[in-house]
Amino acid sequence: MPDFARGPFPSTRMRRHRAHAWSRRMVEETSLAVSDLIWPLFVLDQQDSESVPSLPGVSRLGTKDILKAVEYACELEIPAIAIFPVTDPSLKTEDAQEATNPDNLVCRTVRNIKQHFGDQIGVICDVALDPYSSHGQDGLVRDGVILNDETISVLCQQAIIQADSGCDIIAPSDMMDGRIGEIRDALDEQGHEEVQIMSYAAKYASGFYGPFRDAVGSAGNLGKGDKKTYQQCPSQTDEALHEVALDLLEGADSVMVKPGMPYLDVLQRVKETFRVPTFVYQVSGEYAMLSAAAENGWLDRRATVLESLLAFKRAGADGVLTYFAAEAAAWLKE
Repeated sequence: MPDFARGPFPSTRMRRHRAHAWSRRMVEETSLAVSDLIWPLFVLDQQDSESVPSLPGVSRLGTKDILKAVEYACELEIPAIAIFPVTDPSLKTEDAQEATNPDNLVCRTVRNIKQHFGDQIGVICDVALDPYSSHGQDGLVRDGVILNDETISVLCQQAIIQADSGCDIIAPSDMMDGRIGEIRDALDEQGHEEVQIMSYAAKYASGFYGPFRDAVGSAGNLGKGDKKTYQQCPSQTDEALHEVALDLLEGADSVMVKPGMPYLDVLQRVKETFRVPTFVYQVSGEYAMLSAAAENGWLDRRATVLESLLAFKRAGADGVLTYFAAEAAAWLKE
């Protein structure tokens, strides 16, 4: 520490470093780059795209637009995209059978992307049953109870067909106990030792997911139900560390905290405790709030989006899943 015998002021002036843009850059502790961004994309099994009213500026991408979006992501040098399907209601069943169909929307989309772009960009696939279940839950249900072990068996099949299709990173978001180890073993047995697992390790039962459920069409299926018996309670932080520790022991290559801004404390604790690749999801509700405020002229969109993304990095995130990814990447490259 400096010798403050003379008193901190006027010999110490904290504003000196802030006086010039070059000086601020020179001493910055945290920086945000395009390589920190992952772009979630909604895919639709039809040619034309559809806007998502609760996510202004975000669309469910049809077959002719998904490749354009991926091409744009490559041009911006975004390192990875995350694919989320909008499943036809006629394909949704109690047992979520479509999740294990090797020719489902996700698998066809991944094969198409890899055929056109190869290894130019990473592809992340969500592993959970809610896009395919008629009840909107992430797992199988019997007598109103979410079945943990029976669900894991289906998740393993889902992960294998996604890896077979060319997926680079399997991202289990279901929060079933023990699923990471089982999925790792299943992938390895099928020759997919190089496929990564990014675990949604600390995923909370949050009120910020509403627009996402609108986008994938699961809100109506879930109805008045909730996911509190498997997603974490928002009051818990020590529990999040336990969840992360277990997933790492089972073979997760990286972990995720979801949602983002309301859980910066959890993000920071996870990174400081484990020092492993740690990601955060700036979820649909966070996007919707910032977008709505900007549309109404209450906030500066660019300034607040970049500030929010920088906050994730400052708290310890190695990367951010965000619907702002393409916008933010374009701003950062200016």
